[in-house]
Amino acid sequence: SIKRQMGSDFKVTVDSKKYTPQEISAMILTKLKTDAESYLGEKVSEAVITVPAYFTDSQRQATKDAGRIAGLDVKRIINEPTAAALAYGID
Repeated sequence: SIKRQMGSDFKVTVDSKKYTPQEISAMILTKLKTDAESYLGEKVSEAVITVPAYFTDSQRQATKDAGRIAGLDVKRIINEPTAAALAYGID
């Protein structure tokens, strides 16, 4: 999983091109952004992104960077358990 490498110097090589974890995550976030825009019928420019509770500050910052690369204004980074608690009971 690329998320475990967030905030590190790890590189992924695809078709002879090297990508950072932030770049790979940005590609995923871009796809999610495009899908959300298609579903909603409007532009998506802001996001709250969830991360594992064990993420360090550098991993959280790398996640914010990935959001910015994807063209998102990252409003907050929240822990996944917190997001689950907030979403509990919402239909």
